[in-house]
Amino acid sequence: MGTGHEASSGAPEPGEEGRLQESEGIQSTIEPVTQPQPAPPVPQVFVVDDDSAIREWLEVLLKAAGHNVVSFASAPAFLEAYRQDQPGCLVLDIRMTEMSGLELQARLKERDALLPVIFITSHGDVPMAVEAMRSGAVDFLLKPFQDTDLLDRVSQALAMDAANQAERSELAAIRERIACLTPRELEVMQLVVQGRANKVIATDLKLSQRTVEIHRARVMDKMGATSLAHLVRMVLDVEAG
Repeated sequence: MGTGHEASSGAPEPGEEGRLQESEGIQSTIEPVTQPQPAPPVPQVFVVDDDSAIREWLEVLLKAAGHNVVSFASAPAFLEAYRQDQPGCLVLDIRMTEMSGLELQARLKERDALLPVIFITSHGDVPMAVEAMRSGAVDFLLKPFQDTDLLDRVSQALAMDAANQAERSELAAIRERIACLTPRELEVMQLVVQGRANKVIATDLKLSQRTVEIHRARVMDKMGATSLAHLVRMVLDVEAG
């Protein structure tokens, strides 16, 4: 009974609040060090087709349009070379001898790769192309197709990939911020996100309301949250991602 009364009364916790205030004074004298950021990798259009004539034509067409192009004669060769952090899109023949385009698409999904895929198909492969779309391909082109059709779809796929990469980078940054929280700050953040008021959090954690306010302010600062709604959205995005 006495402990609950002290937690909700708003009286400072002598030990914890004193340490918090002392560390606040120490931290305020530290100059932040800005590290140079590496340049992001240049988006590339990957072409995978076992027909050398089509592969070379696609490479010439895409390079003439200003794209960085890397081509492969087989799906296994592409899988061996591809890095998941490399932005871009994939122009992929659906029917190949060593490994089909659908099999390559499945391998990429197993790796949790978000590389947008544009399939190149013949009329007889349309049911396979529909299956590919259901599995996450962004589009397919029937042979023969117009140069502009391919270039338009590549531009759309690269824009989609840029959005995906930005979202992944933001989620990774939020996870890094969460990892910088102390165990107590993490406890407070979880309760704040659940909608608990400072007084209720103080009672639940057996702290003074002032101590909770200090932890809450630090959470907002470390997370880079501009508002409670912003903090909640970041936490929910990480949980969903």
